[in-house]
Amino acid sequence: MARVKPKRHNIRVDMTAMTDVSFLLLTFFILTAQFAKPDVETIKTPSSISEKLLPDASLMTILSTTDGRFYFTPVENATERMALLDKMGQKYGMTFTDKEKVAFANVQSIGVPMNQMKGFLDLSDEDRKAFKSKTGIPMDSTNKQLIDWVQQSLAVNPDYKLAIKGDVETKYPKVKSLFEGLRDIDFLKFWLITSQEVSPNN
Repeated sequence: MARVKPKRHNIRVDMTAMTDVSFLLLTFFILTAQFAKPDVETIKTPSSISEKLLPDASLMTILSTTDGRFYFTPVENATERMALLDKMGQKYGMTFTDKEKVAFANVQSIGVPMNQMKGFLDLSDEDRKAFKSKTGIPMDSTNKQLIDWVQQSLAVNPDYKLAIKGDVETKYPKVKSLFEGLRDIDFLKFWLITSQEVSPNN
């Protein structure tokens, strides 16, 4: 007698719910991701095996180029940036218009002395983004405008943190003058940005 074969049933898996969840997760990550802005100058950082991460918020940054020019990037907060500009203006006897304050709130980095600040802020958005400073912010024994930017930022918000991103070829005297200036205002804790190096133990 022939064996009766059981009837086969096709298995159907409804993937609709999985697809919906996938798109929701993708949308979430796209909307919440923070993309790093490119530096105004090409900086080749020294390497280290440190795995510490920079703080996400309230971070101001100093960039040091190969030839020792300094840029300062204020904290990403428009209201506090405007307050910072007011404080620097008071220190250097300058006043800024509302238009200049709005421009300052949107700058990527500052790389000019205070006596050139108005001219810098009057540039178009495209020209400011493409601007390469010939001098950088002054930082030597007689003119410590870079330290003034840090000090006045802390006057706006004492909880600000500082990261320094220096080029591997920056001359030591330039870095030394920066560290000494920070010491003079008793600001002794900051991060040094480096590129990741493989640990010799791995």
